[in-house]
Amino acid sequence: MLGAIAGDIIGSIYEFENIKTTEFPLFSAGCTFTDDTVLTVALADCLLSGGNYANFMKEYYRLYPNAGFGGQFIKWAKSDDSKPYNSWGNGSAMRISPVGWFYNKLDEVLKKAEEFTAITHDHPEGIKGAQATAAAIYLSRTGSSKDEIRNYINNCHGYDLTPTCDDIRPAYRFDVSCQGTVPQAIIAFLESTDFESSIRLAVSLGGDTDTIACITGSIAEAFYGGVPTNIASRTFMRLDEKLKKVTTRFCDRVITF
Repeated sequence: MLGAIAGDIIGSIYEFENIKTTEFPLFSAGCTFTDDTVLTVALADCLLSGGNYANFMKEYYRLYPNAGFGGQFIKWAKSDDSKPYNSWGNGSAMRISPVGWFYNKLDEVLKKAEEFTAITHDHPEGIKGAQATAAAIYLSRTGSSKDEIRNYINNCHGYDLTPTCDDIRPAYRFDVSCQGTVPQAIIAFLESTDFESSIRLAVSLGGDTDTIACITGSIAEAFYGGVPTNIASRTFMRLDEKLKKVTTRFCDRVITF
């Protein structure tokens, strides 16, 4: 979960000014958390406290209305109606990381990923993106190799993970869909050598950099055994007290290596 937040913050300033290189300052002036972090923490809070995730999302939206939420989500969050809006957007995958940690069987991770996603993103592509991300986190934290993760995601979720980052980078552009974000984020993780390199590769692809790095970071944290101390400390420095408190509670209670 902290890896997702770190990726979101690091990638936040490159979303509309893609850099297409792995050489950049990890924490530049202006790096901040976005809606990716807000809804990730909202899900963690829901899992810790119990209750309806739709209510948590709406509460967190009211607390952080300027965090960069998408138009459809804003309309949903402001309404009295909590029906899903058939979204296939990558918002489903960027907020799902707590599920990959909270549940201890793969079938339960997949079931809960669908359940929490379909509250808003009930399109099959939205659900697939969330399930693939949560599954990759679960497999990473339970000792699967990168080849095993690659084969599982390819065979069970249908994402083509054969391109390399160098293949993707030149022509890749901003894409808010799960199908145009999740495979790229997973590839960045698979090609990485440690947590930091995973974030650098994710950001270097361009596109929706905060969300790609958020998804990549969520998996890399699980695979590499945590977020490096220097990155974790600078991540926490950019959270307010509420977000920091919930994140700390979740990590202390759920995340073990």
